[in-house]
Amino acid sequence: MSIAIVTDSTAYLTPEQYKEEGIYRIPLSVIMDNKVYKEEEDISAAEFFDQTRNVKRLPTSSQPTVGDFYSLYERLGKEYDAIISIHLSSKISGTYQNASSVANSMENIQVYPYDSGVTCAAQGFLALKAAEMAQAGASVEEILQVLNQMREETDTYFVVDNLTNLVKGGRLSQTAGTVGTLLKIKPVLYFKDKKIDVYDKIRTKKKSLKRIEELFEEAVQNTPYPLQASIVHANSPEEGAEWKKKLEKTYPSVKFDLSYFGPVIGVHVGEKALGLTWTIDPEYKKK
Repeated sequence: MSIAIVTDSTAYLTPEQYKEEGIYRIPLSVIMDNKVYKEEEDISAAEFFDQTRNVKRLPTSSQPTVGDFYSLYERLGKEYDAIISIHLSSKISGTYQNASSVANSMENIQVYPYDSGVTCAAQGFLALKAAEMAQAGASVEEILQVLNQMREETDTYFVVDNLTNLVKGGRLSQTAGTVGTLLKIKPVLYFKDKKIDVYDKIRTKKKSLKRIEELFEEAVQNTPYPLQASIVHANSPEEGAEWKKKLEKTYPSVKFDLSYFGPVIGVHVGEKALGLTWTIDPEYKKK
């Protein structure tokens, strides 16, 4: 059985990864000054953050339409037997819901929408693993089983410079945002039940990153599988690279890469956000 792997643009994989792994991308969009830009196609992350410094109103984001999904699935139905479509958390976007709606109406191919429960590099880990398994001849059921295991073992923690965008965009509760703003803290944020929440209230970004490092240390010590991790930055590649270098030195057995918050997620986390996400390689013991 030939299986197509689809993910949306918020996985922020590289062009090389999409091409080499055979992953299909469906873009989300940002709206600035009444103009719509498909991220990764019409606008890059660096261009987005540069333009947001001069806009009068907070940009907004938009998920792919039902028509976008139908067009892609219909085309893939001519080449593949099934599609696994992996998307950002259903609690922060309607992308998964639109994928599910179209999947139920497809007649020429079976589509399996998958809610990653996260976004960015953590979502990318799932798409890459699914593509690897599909190319190796795994079945849909086998791939979904591994994705479920990875999703359960995925952690994502990050720090933002300002909580305002997350609150205005409805991705963080008004209460949590108000507390953080009034106390002038840099809380450690994370995904809880597919939603963004405050994990720990900390005064400075430096101490928040230190807290994330402590959580990662616990994971390294307590996880029976090797970990893969990604540092994720919002238009701060130097800061991200510096943190990556530090972590690589401390954990030489862990595979780290450097990723980023693109335009759609950047709308909500703002410039200079920094995070760390990690998950297991569940196939390791089978290699």
